[in-house]
Formats: sequence, C-alpha cells, structure tokens
Amino acid sequence: MVKERARILVVGGGYVGMYTALRLQQKLKRELRRGEAEITVVTPDPYMTYQPFLPEAAAGAISPRHVVVPLRRVLDQCHVVVGEVHSIDHAKRTATLSTLATEEEGAGPEHMTYDELVLAPGSISRTLPIPGLADHGIGFKSVEEAIGLRNHVIEQMDIASSTRDPAIRDAALTFVFVGGGFAGVEALGELEDMARYAARYYHNVRPEDMKWILVEASDRILPEVGEEMGRYTVTELRRRNIDVRLHTRLESCADRVAVLSDGARFPTRTVVWTAGVKPSPLLAATDLPRTERGRLKCTPQLTIDGVPHAWAAGDAAAVPDVTAAEPGTETAPNAQHAVRQAKLLGDNIAHSLRGEPLETYSHKYVGSVASLGLHKGVAHVYGRKLKGYPAWFMHRVYHLSRVPTFNRKARVLAEWTLSGLFKREIVSLGSLEHPRAEFELAAGGKPPTDPMNDPKGSS
Repeated sequence: MVKERARILVVGGGYVGMYTALRLQQKLKRELRRGEAEITVVTPDPYMTYQPFLPEAAAGAISPRHVVVPLRRVLDQCHVVVGEVHSIDHAKRTATLSTLATEEEGAGPEHMTYDELVLAPGSISRTLPIPGLADHGIGFKSVEEAIGLRNHVIEQMDIASSTRDPAIRDAALTFVFVGGGFAGVEALGELEDMARYAARYYHNVRPEDMKWILVEASDRILPEVGEEMGRYTVTELRRRNIDVRLHTRLESCADRVAVLSDGARFPTRTVVWTAGVKPSPLLAATDLPRTERGRLKCTPQLTIDGVPHAWAAGDAAAVPDVTAAEPGTETAPNAQHAVRQAKLLGDNIAHSLRGEPLETYSHKYVGSVASLGLHKGVAHVYGRKLKGYPAWFMHRVYHLSRVPTFNRKARVLAEWTLSGLFKREIVSLGSLEHPRAEFELAAGGKPPTDPMNDPKGSS
C-alpha cells in the first residue's frame, strides 16, 4: 500500500519514459485501480521510436509504422498528454507545458502539479556553427527524418538520371555522412546498399557513379565495438568504394558544397549529420542539479542527487557506473542502459511510495552490434568478435528481442521474411511530406517558381 495518493509525472515518451511508465503500470496495478496513484506521461509524439531500426526503415527493409510503438495502446493505465514541457519548478512541484490545444485556446501555457517527477526528455542532435548546416543538413534521430532521407536519396538518383548537366548529376550522386558512430555508419551502410540495388533499375546510373563519403573527426569509427572491429569496418566500407575520412571535420556546406578540413571539396545535395547528441535543452529550464556536460546529477538508485521525489535515467541523466573499475565513471547514454535503468526506476518509485528500500542500478556493458547493410555487420559481445553474416544475424536477433510488444516483434519478423522472398521497394514518396501541394495548385495556389522549393519533392 502507498502511504498517500501519488501523482507521478513522466516527462518524455522515449525508451526511459515509456518503459518506466510501463513498469509503474505493472507495479502499481492495485493502486491505480483504487485511485491511490495516477501516472501522466507528457511527450511531443504519441509514440516511442525504436531508433536501432531507423537505418533499416530508411533502406525500406521495415515499414515506418513498425518502427514506432503507440503509447496510448501500451500505456493504457496512464494519461498520455501530447505536448512539450518548457520548464520545471521542482521546489513548487510544478511543470509548465504546452499541448496541441494550447494555441487554439489562446490561454497560454498550462501548469501541471505533481508529487513524483521522472525526467526522461532524451537528447537532441549536437550541432556546430558550420556555415550552411542549418540550411542543407539532414538529421537522423526520428522516423520522419529516416523516411525523408530515403525519399531524398532516391529523388537524387531520379535527378541524376534525367539531367544532362554533369555538375548537377555529380552533386546529386554525392552523399556525405558526418559522424562515425552507430547512427552514421549504419545509416550509410544501409542506404548505400539500397542505392546500389536501386541503380539496376536506372538505365544511366551505375553504382560506381555514386560517391559515398563518411567524415569522422577522431581516429576510428564505431568505438563501441572495439578497435579491431572498427578497423575491419573501415576496410569493409572502403572495399565497397565508400570514402572513409578519419581525422577530418566538416568545415562548411554552404551553397551545397561540402568543404572538409583536409581541403577536399564536394559539390553535394546530401549532407547527413549524425555527429553525436547532447542533453535536451529542457534540463537548463529546471532547478535541478546538472553536471558540467549538462546532464542531471543522479545517484546509483536513479534519484536526482540531493533532490527528493525527483528521478531520471537515460540520455539526460549522469548515472554512476558501479561496475566500473575507475571511480567517477558514468553509464553510457545508450539504449542498452536506458531500458534496464527504466525498469529499475519504475521499481524504485514503487518502493519509495511504499516506504521500502531502494535498489542500486548495476549493469556491466555486454557489448555492441552494428549492421553495415544486408547480410553485413560487426559485433563485439561478451568478448566475442563477429563480422559479416553472423554479426548481421546477431544484430537482427538482438534487436528483435528488444523491440517492445509482441505485436511489433511479429510484424517486424514478418517484414524481414517477406523482404527475403521478394525484391526491395525502391519508390520515393517525397510528396507525402507535402500532401496538400497538388490540391493547393488545383484550387488556385501559386506553382513554385524555384524547382528546388517544389513542395511535392523531398528536396
């Protein structure tokens, strides 16, 4: 039994937000039924995105709707609010937020009170003040960006196939990816694989006509899989005629020209930015303690250090790694820790409400797997190193076991099975991003004067 009625506010609907609320549903089932507890989840999107599947969604191996988990269906005992929290005054137990109806009502931001706070707003792309990046860069953190990038790549192949201008053709077939972590390498590997396959259906575009460039500022890529597997990945990518440039930075992409720190210049219409993430800006609008890197200071029990009734985990939290040999080490901000932290976080909130002792988060990192395209991958798990088909197969098995709900597992497995039996889909649906464009034109709207701003295209 809980000591008193508890209003639990969960900020964020990603890994930590969804899994924490799901765990609380299970642990506080009787209290929720009796009205002794209520759980509110505030999230900008009504779904959780399983980000490890974004590269395969971009390559067309998985349908976009199977990469996301609808929160209202999974969190049927919670109150899901689609909105954005702008600030938190924990001293007053108040969160300021706006919802989809706020602007319509014209009453200004709402103020929500709570008893227990779970901060899990996640992270955003870490960008640099590079000329042209805001105008021409493409991110890779959401399912919308993944599908938009897929449409964009196929559209560039269409442009190259139909133009007689060699400069336009060269720029359309040059693809620059910045960042050698999981997101950059997997996105590059899957999309290059897809584009190589799609080229067979173009009479005048060959795989060797395309330039794929990976730019990484450090001396290695995929540091999570170890130095040896990182070197193998570089060799494998270069064998596929992908230009991997280490110790190199993007200096500018203004005027659709990627200028690198080694002096190279590439006219390109595609610059994909995957060079790391940073904590959500919401953390700066709270009265909670943060580290020098902007993450919330947490204890091994996932409470915010020195602040009662406040909890955090995932990308936004600096959680001490009690399994590390060196003191002061923090857990890595990745899905492997986030999912496990979320379950313990839900348990500890239930323990706290019932006056029971809290548990300590302890998980030793087991390794990583990465896909480099169809039937290609690298893995370093429990000290074992795998590459090629075995690593790719392990990548699929691991993530299939981790994607939430049996419904999603079955749908993803069915799509993988069908993709093995039939050919890839290579259709660009860029017009989905502006579905009213054709009707607006028919109803008397002005046609675009600049082909680059055509609302029916992904460019």
